[in-house]
Amino acid sequence: MACYIFGAGSFYGLDRHPEPQDYVIAADGGWLACEKAGVKPQLLLGDFDSLKDVPAFTSVERFPVEKDDTDMMLAIKRGLAEGHREFHIYGGLGGRRTDHSVANMQALAYLAHHGAEGWLYGDGERFTAIYNGSISFPAQPDGILSVFCWGGDAEGVSICGAQYTLEDGILAADLALGVSNHFCGRAVTISVRRGCLLLCLRGEE
Repeated sequence: MACYIFGAGSFYGLDRHPEPQDYVIAADGGWLACEKAGVKPQLLLGDFDSLKDVPAFTSVERFPVEKDDTDMMLAIKRGLAEGHREFHIYGGLGGRRTDHSVANMQALAYLAHHGAEGWLYGDGERFTAIYNGSISFPAQPDGILSVFCWGGDAEGVSICGAQYTLEDGILAADLALGVSNHFCGRAVTISVRRGCLLLCLRGEE
């Protein structure tokens, strides 16, 4: 089972559709993205500064505007509390709120730190984060893969199978060494011994 979260950012369509057993949360204006996608959430939550009018829905949780967590983070914490460890986040990128886009990338790191896998979907691209671990992708003929240090220096970074490889290296937050790598027909594995990496994949087959 996976947790799907729809936010109030730009919605570019579904890369994958929730299954009946999955848990779907609409975070404030994400309700409109759910309607567009034809998906019915189990829960609608937020401070409703985006949606304005709260729909007549059976499961609504309202929060004050002045709070520490964004609506997206509230939804993520709820998903974790429900026991989910796989997250697919839509409506978390684009629009006029770049600050929220960055916050949602931070949310991927939060999920990774809590032993969960998170995917943040944009316009033909998707992001994820790994922490003290690894991730693998099947062989594909092309596509762009960028790897960023997300936090303190990431140590013991290895990139295997991509056009540009790295073995037991160090990535720092102020150096974009891992940007614009490429899939080239081989399976790719990225690992980090200590630290957090943010990955962006684009143009996958």
